[in-house]
Amino acid sequence: MAVLVIVPFTLASIRHLVVRSGSPRWLCRRLTTRTRTSGLGLGVTATEELHAFFNANKRVQIEQRRTQLVLRDDDHAGAPPRLGVDLGAGTAVVRQQR
Repeated sequence: MAVLVIVPFTLASIRHLVVRSGSPRWLCRRLTTRTRTSGLGLGVTATEELHAFFNANKRVQIEQRRTQLVLRDDDHAGAPPRLGVDLGAGTAVVRQQR
């Protein structure tokens, strides 16, 4: 059971030292580059998965983040539009706030 704590702690410590020192450069880039699926660095993703293993609430948080990545993000979010651009007609409408 101690291996489940000691090994990840050691790997996280090594990761921290590599990222802080920036050497070797290829490993530092690999650990800090964001992944396509989660948008987080490889080291962060591994740490979060370990955290989710011990804490079920973290799993819910990770799933919520994945859901947010899939959902569409609109600028106006239900508010009346202040700016309207019609590319076909070549017009733009800007409304003043009151």
